[in-house]
Amino acid sequence: QVQLTESGGRLVQAGGSLRLSCAASGRTFSRFAMGWFRQAPGKEPELVARIGWGGGRAYYADSVKGRFTISRDNTNNTVYLQMSSLKPEDTAVYHCNMDSQPYGTAWPLPRTRGYWGQGTQVTVSS
Repeated sequence: QVQLTESGGRLVQAGGSLRLSCAASGRTFSRFAMGWFRQAPGKEPELVARIGWGGGRAYYADSVKGRFTISRDNTNNTVYLQMSSLKPEDTAVYHCNMDSQPYGTAWPLPRTRGYWGQGTQVTVSS
């Protein structure tokens, strides 16, 4: 059984920084690609960033490239999303995602829905 728990979301001013964390349990974390999706009201989920199971491959949406950094700590089974230069358009619920299969090859989007956390709200004020 997989459990993903996000934390770190809050209200910040435009231009500020924030770090989101996702703690995973119930699976061999290091074998799975991890990603961050976000969903704004009335919009479909958007893949923001993803990091490969090897840790050396990362994807970023054009809208966040250069501002966000995804990283993982396999020792502590945690994936992070460091967000800088935040914009009001970044306002959304951010969800952590774990790939559905170990050593998966689908990229940048996972092949299936995989596993999801409950989400953490990020609100960026102007």
